[in-house]
Amino acid sequence: MSQDTRTDPALRDDGRVPQSTTVSPNASWTFDPGPIIIVAVLGFFYVRRWREVRQQDGPRGASGWRLTWFLLGLLGILIALISPVDRLGEQLIAMHMVQHLLLLDGAAILLILGLTKMILRPVTRRLQVVERKAGPLGHPAFAIFAYVAGMWIWHIPFMYDLAARHDVIHVLEHVTFLSIGLLYWWHLLSPIRSRMRLGGMGPIAYMLVTKLLVGILGIGLAFAPASFYAFYSHHPNYWGMTPATDQAVAGLIMALEQSIVMGIALTWLFFQMLSESEREEQRAERYA
Repeated sequence: MSQDTRTDPALRDDGRVPQSTTVSPNASWTFDPGPIIIVAVLGFFYVRRWREVRQQDGPRGASGWRLTWFLLGLLGILIALISPVDRLGEQLIAMHMVQHLLLLDGAAILLILGLTKMILRPVTRRLQVVERKAGPLGHPAFAIFAYVAGMWIWHIPFMYDLAARHDVIHVLEHVTFLSIGLLYWWHLLSPIRSRMRLGGMGPIAYMLVTKLLVGILGIGLAFAPASFYAFYSHHPNYWGMTPATDQAVAGLIMALEQSIVMGIALTWLFFQMLSESEREEQRAERYA
């Protein structure tokens, strides 16, 4: 939203916070046409390709679960950008954090899970060329750096307030979170074998380093003695929370989400490693 439209409806004409200790925030839908159009276009092309692969290769190439995951990923983008989550994020740091995490992890994971080798076949070679030309930028270490740096930079008070007050910066913030989320999870979940694919204990180290560094940021926000963000500091006590409490809740949401996602991902990776080991043993037995 622009600086003019992102003013708080609960503030008095003189800009001061009302004396009421508890105020209900505005929880209306925003219905921004930009995300709706982008999601509709992505959904159209994905469903068309999914149907083609389904007809050619059957459920093995394009299962119903893949379609469900991808559509849920698109739904996650809409929830983050046009639902009450977006409007509440203008008023509460905690809901702004939910919005960030939906784009960074939730939508990114689901979109990649919706892909298979067969679905990506028309663009596989192009992706491999891009990876080769990217050089160090295509390495998993850069994905860790981008994920961690993106979270820390956008939570610097100056950057956070700048995004909260200006439309263009706010859109850039959202694009950043979705982009680094897709890059990060691509190295773990990509259906295409990469020359830089993580092997052995690599995925576990990849997850632990990233989630710990981001979790530290969440803990820092949770236990900070005062609110860092000027944009929210003059807001009323939405749902009975002071700005400092709101920030603490946001930090706890970040730290808890990172821990939960890490636990689920590590469990999934463990079973993937067992399954891959079993397949290698079966191949070895057949060749023997």
